[in-house]
Amino acid sequence: MVALRYLLDEHLRGPLRRAIQWHNSRGVYPLDVVRVGDFVDLPLGTADAIILLWAEREGRILVSHDRNTLPGHLSDHLRTGRHSPGIFLIRRHTTVTQLMTFLIDAAYASDPVDWQDRIAFMP
Repeated sequence: MVALRYLLDEHLRGPLRRAIQWHNSRGVYPLDVVRVGDFVDLPLGTADAIILLWAEREGRILVSHDRNTLPGHLSDHLRTGRHSPGIFLIRRHTTVTQLMTFLIDAAYASDPVDWQDRIAFMP
């Protein structure tokens, strides 16, 4: 089984990003995570529709807080015949520990097809 790969929305900085870096430095079940803004073709401020195209091309599940617009953008994306590796939306009041547990478990204990073309709410 191949571990899931993630794309963090640009607003996910700080504690989650540091927790991922710390986790990966331990070398056990590392997470393959990049963030909007890390690449020239995916700069900060990229529109959601473009982010979904990039995530599809790169095979990365988008992790975001954006419950307001992403569901509509995903619906539009799928309606054009495209696909998505999936979107993980973070619930309010979720702790970094809960997020990390979910991301690690999902990465190593699920199949990418489990998340394809859908939105899942993280703890």
